Amino acid sequence: MRGTGTIRISTSTIFSRKYLTFGKYLNWKLKIEMMHLSIWVYLFLSATPAVVAEHPPIEQVVISPSNSHVLDSDMPDVYKVQRELEKADIFPTVIDKFLPSLLLDAEWPSGEHAKLGNIVLVEKVQDEPDIIVHRSQGRSDSSVTEGNSNVTYTITITDPDAPSRDNPKWSEFCHFIATGIKLSSTSGSSTVVHLSDLKEIMPYKPPGPPPKTGKHRYVFLLFAPANGTTDPLDLTKPEDRKHWGTGKQRHGVRDWAKENGLEPVAANFIYAQNEKQ
Repeated sequence: MRGTGTIRISTSTIFSRKYLTFGKYLNWKLKIEMMHLSIWVYLFLSATPAVVAEHPPIEQVVISPSNSHVLDSDMPDVYKVQRELEKADIFPTVIDKFLPSLLLDAEWPSGEHAKLGNIVLVEKVQDEPDIIVHRSQGRSDSSVTEGNSNVTYTITITDPDAPSRDNPKWSEFCHFIATGIKLSSTSGSSTVVHLSDLKEIMPYKPPGPPPKTGKHRYVFLLFAPANGTTDPLDLTKPEDRKHWGTGKQRHGVRDWAKENGLEPVAANFIYAQNEKQ
């Protein structure tokens, strides 16, 4: 019948057209994915500098040896002094318990040091020692005991074991009193004091424990005026070395300090004994 015809399309033609259409689709899809990837890379690279700026490398933080020493040891030293004084029964036998605000050392020309209860040879501590006062950075209070450079400090040495710890009938025995110590105003600094430069109240009497009396404690105490005055101190001299002139057994530096309006701010001690035991 004219006008009516049959259109024949081969199978291969249909497949070719489908293949071309699918290929165009894949090409379009790939372009879209590449565009998305480009956008993500751009955003990542743009954000990276900000992250680095907010978090600088750890290697840039440097702590100097002096600063690390202050952080590691300043406060523990103060509490260590308190613990050692308590263990040696210096609290409360010699002085009422307190937390030091300064660190105290003594060094003899022989090279001996006071090291919170070390045993020293009597012959090596016969000359006057130098007194070293270290400022402690561990105390946050604003009291005079913090290390005021305008305050006058006083140093004492006392023996609570005279003539022996088992028989303290002369206790306490005064070995030294002097005043006139001024501290450096620099935080964390040390002040070295020669006893000959101070105002002497009771001359230095070196340790001399009698034979067969065991170990004696020789206690160094640093005092400051309790009222915080910066005026020169007018301190009394004990009438006698025995009992610090009180006439009472086991009395001494604590009574004298209260009488003169002083409070303890630092301490140290050594042990010494006669060779004949």
